[in-house]
Amino acid sequence: MAGQEIRFDDGAVYEKFMGVWSRSAGEVFLDWIAPQPSRSWLDVGCGNGAFTQLLCERVNPSRVMGVDPSGAQLEFARGRPGVSCASFVKGDALALPAEDGSFDGAVMALVIQFVPDPVRGVAEMVRAVRPGGCVAAYTWDLPGGGVPTQLLYDELEALGAALLVPPSADATRLDAMHALWSDAGLVDVETRDIAVERTFAGFDDWWTIATSGPISTAAIAALSAGARAQLKATVRSRLTPGTEGRITCHARAHAVKGRVPA
Repeated sequence: MAGQEIRFDDGAVYEKFMGVWSRSAGEVFLDWIAPQPSRSWLDVGCGNGAFTQLLCERVNPSRVMGVDPSGAQLEFARGRPGVSCASFVKGDALALPAEDGSFDGAVMALVIQFVPDPVRGVAEMVRAVRPGGCVAAYTWDLPGGGVPTQLLYDELEALGAALLVPPSADATRLDAMHALWSDAGLVDVETRDIAVERTFAGFDDWWTIATSGPISTAAIAALSAGARAQLKATVRSRLTPGTEGRITCHARAHAVKGRVPA
């Protein structure tokens, strides 16, 4: 199936749906790329600022510019605490509003699968980063089923639901990410897995959050009432509650980093 445009426009909904997951993976990612303080960073596809906030809190950068096509997401990002060093600009990953070599580093957090031309997207990050600077990304392992809501997607497909597909899902493979970074002329390219988990208060909490994303929302809306009830019952039976009814779910991300040649 050909990839399709998938947009996130509600920052508050995205925060509950994916922002928490993003920061969990982002913590490990930042430890791995080990950015030095007082540097400038470009956050490509910053969305509602979940990773931008983490970057500001953890790294103490001199400045961050978050770029995203959604004005509503950017407005949410501007209201986050602790992002005074960040500016948020509406823009396209394929034509970044940044001068050549104007940043010390560039990152994409949970974004590359949504970029219609990943080769050009990586090239734009490389262009915007100074020689010796870091270009890095992390995102869910889509072909390997690493998405936090994979269980829901599997059961939707079993019911014959048509799921929206990100335009560049294949770019989330580790070998594909390594090739994208190497082919862009970056050096010292490395990749790694990132395993994360999240605990929900119970099934209702999980269901409300998991079904709020644009892929599942569109697919569930197209089901009959009977199929929706069947979906919910099947998913409930596959989630095993732990202490006090809590449900812990796991996800797997892939990460890549490289350096612009000096």
